[in-house]
Amino acid sequence: MKRLLNKVAIITGGSRGIGKAIARLFSHEGAKVIIWDLDQNGGESLVQELVSSGGEALFQLVNTSNHEACDQAAKEVQETYGSIDILINNAGITRDARLIKMTRSQWQDVLDVNLTGVFNCTQSVAPYMIQQGSGKIVSASSVVGVYGNFGQTNYVATKSAVIGMTKVWSRELGPKGINVNAIAPGFIATEMIETIPEKVIQDIEAKTPLRRFGKPEEVAEAYLFLSSEAASFINGETLNVNGGITI
Repeated sequence: MKRLLNKVAIITGGSRGIGKAIARLFSHEGAKVIIWDLDQNGGESLVQELVSSGGEALFQLVNTSNHEACDQAAKEVQETYGSIDILINNAGITRDARLIKMTRSQWQDVLDVNLTGVFNCTQSVAPYMIQQGSGKIVSASSVVGVYGNFGQTNYVATKSAVIGMTKVWSRELGPKGINVNAIAPGFIATEMIETIPEKVIQDIEAKTPLRRFGKPEEVAEAYLFLSSEAASFINGETLNVNGGITI
């Protein structure tokens, strides 16, 4: 039995990395996958892949930092499919720098996507979930949002805030039949690590009890769990998927 059969799932930042792995897994589990991203080529290519594999998918060019764009895209999904069952707030960027050297644009760019974008998407989608009396919202935090990280003031601020917003929304939306949770991945082998020096990568692997980076597919499984009925009584939680690096 497919765990997300006929569920309508919006995945932000779904054209690459963890988002791409989530889209593939959700489609395999029977979901109708809608990808919100600014990478039109990557998004449309993934949609073609999912459809050719027998799935149903749609790409929408959406800047999640733009509230009106999120409102319009959510409205189109609702009108097309008649419901929005799952929202995966996955879109995120990094603009790393030490506190003293961080520019205003580096600070604001990350807040616009990683924090305001999560707010925008959730505020745009939540009314439809409230109307239907059900829904699953899962947002991307990070291990560094829990424990901090050198040179990532902006990124850590947003990922910590996601945990806080998740707790608030679980209280506000829980009575409406909506589960709101977050995932805090550790260091995952995606395009984001390509700029990390090899020595740093080796240090991270040495500090991780499993002695490796995680795979996007492993994180996608956690999103699937929290988006499925198997997690129907889990609300307001942040699930760590980090190989034990915080032990």
